[in-house]
Amino acid sequence: MYRKLCSPLLLAWVMLFAAIVCEIIGTSFMAIAARNGGYLGYIWMAGALALSYYLLSLALRGISVGVAYAVWEGLGLIGLTVVSVWLFGEKLVPQELIGLALALLGLTCVTLGEPHDEEAAA
Repeated sequence: MYRKLCSPLLLAWVMLFAAIVCEIIGTSFMAIAARNGGYLGYIWMAGALALSYYLLSLALRGISVGVAYAVWEGLGLIGLTVVSVWLFGEKLVPQELIGLALALLGLTCVTLGEPHDEEAAA
């Protein structure tokens, strides 16, 4: 009768998406520090990336390592590309857009192959 507020599988995906956000933040600080100098950006980078790896390890409790890592890297790549265009004014050529679309398609295929039931997450 009692239903958990948050299933282990849902919690694993929340941890994975939090890890992706931390990866994007950390890598953005790396770019800022490399362009502007100073060590403060590198300190923020190290902290955000360390937190990203920790959250990724928590996500592995409910998601297989191959799927979690593929989603973490792929969505991190896409998110960082969006940040670099928006924040750093970088331009994308059509080949890069096609590559990003193919990466997203690949992530979708990998994720759909993952078992999504509670027994697989336990």
